[in-house]
Amino acid sequence: MTEAIFDSQAVGQALDRMAQAIRQAEGQSEIHLVGIQRGGARVADALQQRLQRMGCAIRRGDLDISFYRDDLDTIGPNPEVRPSELPFDINGRVVWLVDDVLYTGRTIRAAMGELFDYGRPAAIRLAVLVDRGGRQLPIAADVTGLGHAADDGCSVKLVCGEDGWYIEQRRVGA
Repeated sequence: MTEAIFDSQAVGQALDRMAQAIRQAEGQSEIHLVGIQRGGARVADALQQRLQRMGCAIRRGDLDISFYRDDLDTIGPNPEVRPSELPFDINGRVVWLVDDVLYTGRTIRAAMGELFDYGRPAAIRLAVLVDRGGRQLPIAADVTGLGHAADDGCSVKLVCGEDGWYIEQRRVGA
């Protein structure tokens, strides 16, 4: 069974709050946003637009963590791999990792591993659209748009529909 748990209005308001929180945390300095492919890159694009409207200077990058995952052997023989693009030097910079849904923390661990292959940031901050709980690693978001306690037997994902973005929950195996 699939159900929408947050509609496009709730998602839009959450993105507005997230952008404001990132701006307050960074002040007038240049903001370095790095989206985790695919959903996190979409969220980073939306945050970039909002932050630019607020007058912030943004540097954007994307990571594909496919080869940094600790479950690479379980996701099938041909994972869909997209290029990572980090067109700026991260050394000594505060980097904002952006993802759509925070669950176990393993995606974020993999993204941090890849980031360190590019250099040594001054700090890594985490912004997520939805925190669904269920952490397996000690990872917490600095900025969270929405919270939703989902059962282990459910998936939570960002859906880009004709009427805008929404968050859906689906019972796994249903």
